[in-house]
Amino acid sequence: MSTTIQKWGNSLGIRIPQKIAKEYGFIHGSKVEIQTIGEGIIIRPAEPIPTLEELMAKITPENQHEEVDFGRAEGEEIW
Repeated sequence: MSTTIQKWGNSLGIRIPQKIAKEYGFIHGSKVEIQTIGEGIIIRPAEPIPTLEELMAKITPENQHEEVDFGRAEGEEIW
């Protein structure tokens, strides 16, 4: 499948054909990662950034470490 690169402001844009967009779940506003490999590029869905709540939900007694003592303050730390 081929498509045409077009000017979009000061950048260049590629239209993703509907068949490919549906296959990979791309919709208007989807975040993607672009990676260069050899003479080509790979465009893939970006990994979502987890929320603080999602990260906190993963804390368990088994993976929670003890408090770490970094020594006394060296500068203007407030703790």
